[in-house]
Amino acid sequence: MPENVVVLGAGYAGAGTIKKLQSELDDDARITWVSETDYHLVLHESHRVIRDPGVRSDITVPVHDIADPSTRFVQDTVTGLDTDDQVVSLAEGEDVDYDYVLVGLGSQTAYYGIPGLEEHSLTLKSLEDALEIHDAIDAASREATRGEPAQVVVGGAGLSGIQSAGEIAEFRDANRAPIDVHLVEALEEIFPGNDPEIQRELRSLLEEAGVRIHTDDPITEAEDGTIHFDEGEPLDYDVFVWTGGITGQDAMESADLENEHNRVTTEANFRTSDDRVFAIGDSAIVDQGDVPAPPTAQAAWQAAEVAGENIARAIENRPLLTWEYDDKGTVVSVGEKAVAHEVSMYPFGDTFGGFPAKNLKKLIAARWIADLTSWNRARTAWSSL
Repeated sequence: MPENVVVLGAGYAGAGTIKKLQSELDDDARITWVSETDYHLVLHESHRVIRDPGVRSDITVPVHDIADPSTRFVQDTVTGLDTDDQVVSLAEGEDVDYDYVLVGLGSQTAYYGIPGLEEHSLTLKSLEDALEIHDAIDAASREATRGEPAQVVVGGAGLSGIQSAGEIAEFRDANRAPIDVHLVEALEEIFPGNDPEIQRELRSLLEEAGVRIHTDDPITEAEDGTIHFDEGEPLDYDVFVWTGGITGQDAMESADLENEHNRVTTEANFRTSDDRVFAIGDSAIVDQGDVPAPPTAQAAWQAAEVAGENIARAIENRPLLTWEYDDKGTVVSVGEKAVAHEVSMYPFGDTFGGFPAKNLKKLIAARWIADLTSWNRARTAWSSL
């Protein structure tokens, strides 16, 4: 009997694994792909939609452009995983049986128990989220004046927060909109945990873009129209975007798998505490020794290649490959500009900006689109990246 292989999620983890499985498996397996959207979103470019919703068609890839005709696609929301009965539960459709399953559901926003944060903030985890932020900023700017500009606050100065603040500033400038942009971070510096050199470069670009940076003071409460801090004065807002952290999806809460905050823990071969369940991407905490693999697009992209092969190896009862994350550097955009750090393939020094960094950022997204579909499709999307 053919093995039933089920892949959950259409993010970098899910889409990448589908591509690999389709090249690795033959008639000995049936592939089912489950996702709540019928497209893959190039999530690390979703902030572009905040400025211009028109780019959405260039940063979304329809499932039918990725999946082979023999791959069954189910559009539905995963609500649970029963490892005893080997069944995936769905919100609307019938349960999906599996012999092997890959959990690539991504993450959801973490609110850390801060009162009012979830109720009063917008997030950036999907295309719909980005469109909602755009609409909220557009509406707030139309009601504002030069004397009383709209106050837009981005909470969390990690990758998503920095890039979102940059796009809001670009929206302001492109539309000559009366907007003040604030970026709030609880820790001492933006882009926490990264090299001071790239932190300084990003701060410089944000300040040059007119973004007001507030650091070293955590949010303690969010109310309708006001954010409260541990020490500083409250900050009034018209639009509040929260990008401060991630946690696992609720669908994994009841699964009988070892996990931390609903993120499934795995060995370096992506196998979980259940031999028939694999997990990668933001859904997983992948053992890499002292420090787990980061929850980034780069890591998920790399992992998908090995995870797909390992599922094929598990079916064939062959030894699994061990994955080691290879950090190829960091590129962060601030509107139309970008900063790159420790990208070994580029001979511009440890940290660089300008035209090389901007085009490297575009090339990374284009390469991913090309891997999923074709370079023709990537070339079409280039101007939006």
